[in-house]
Amino acid sequence: MAVPDRVVLVTGAAGGLGAAVARRLAEPGTALVLCDLSGPGLAAVAQSLDVPVLTRVVDVGDAAQVDAAVAAAVEKFGGLHVMVNNAGVIAPNARIHNLTAADWDLQLRVNLMGVVHGMTAAIRVMRKAGGGSIINTASVAGLTAWAHAAPYCATKAAVVHLTKVAAVEYAKERIRVNCVCPGAFTSGMSEKIPREAMAALEAKHPLGFGTPDDLAGAFAYLAGEESRWTTGAAIVVDGGYAAP
Repeated sequence: MAVPDRVVLVTGAAGGLGAAVARRLAEPGTALVLCDLSGPGLAAVAQSLDVPVLTRVVDVGDAAQVDAAVAAAVEKFGGLHVMVNNAGVIAPNARIHNLTAADWDLQLRVNLMGVVHGMTAAIRVMRKAGGGSIINTASVAGLTAWAHAAPYCATKAAVVHLTKVAAVEYAKERIRVNCVCPGAFTSGMSEKIPREAMAALEAKHPLGFGTPDDLAGAFAYLAGEESRWTTGAAIVVDGGYAAP
């Protein structure tokens, strides 16, 4: 197999956004490493792509599993140029005093530490290779306040700031670190939110809810050469939610 020009790893790749990002980045000369907890979901996404693909069942909350996925990318395709830390979960819809420690632990484990593990593993490879692009999926919820979603908001805010810190730390080594902050969009995750809450949330988006494909272009920009002078950015793609 010919060595690809670009190797991209996407976590949460079996979900709506992860799959859309994988499809958008599946350009000629690119090889993809798709990671998720759902093996069947990964297989379905992989079958839809016309580029070399490696799938791995990975729990991003486990640093060793993330390290192994990155190592597999290097072994299979010769390197890692773009790391998309996209896996995420949302807590039960509840006020802070009704949330349990377990609710918080899951959000921290996946939404924050999953990104930390992905960044750490990618940076180790990219430093040796002379650079790369890391893209974290944050949320407009990390920039604004969503009632009844404190753990989600807090962890996504942490991802935004972590992105900025890493961008400063690794700029001299040509590793760009950015994040995308989506507004609400139709997905499997959104199906877990009560219908009444979703209706109220949609009303706050001037352009209405988006779709995963509406967001994929922001990831493509950050993954490509056009963004070579962009780092530490939190790109908001939210249908106007944060505008008022």
